[in-house]
Amino acid sequence: MHPEESEAAMAGKAVISLTTGLEDPEKVTVAFLVAVGAAEAGRPTLMFQAKEAVRLALTGVATGVACDGCPSLPSLLTRYEQAGGRYLVCPVCFNAKQLDKGDLITGAELGGSVQLWQWIGDEGATTFSY
Repeated sequence: MHPEESEAAMAGKAVISLTTGLEDPEKVTVAFLVAVGAAEAGRPTLMFQAKEAVRLALTGVATGVACDGCPSLPSLLTRYEQAGGRYLVCPVCFNAKQLDKGDLITGAELGGSVQLWQWIGDEGATTFSY
């Protein structure tokens, strides 16, 4: 085993909290880059989506490229999914927008703060908020 592989195996959980949607695509891109980096490094990774970010958990919404030289949002979502990343989507925000949970992307489920704390568990997590 290479040193970086054993490091990844011992890595702790990562939680990325995102409240911004496509109204600020650069912020969304940065949040996904951090999430992808954690997941691809072998960390169990969860993106908690609230406010406008809940729309990003719907099929076909996270599209486009935020800036010149930025990776496309669909490519980041694909990488995140392939690395085992998951989404926890605020049900209050989701339902307030009258969205359809049948349209959730792979790896996304409705869940609030109780489910978030259950996922984090006693070992804790490194968190980022966007």
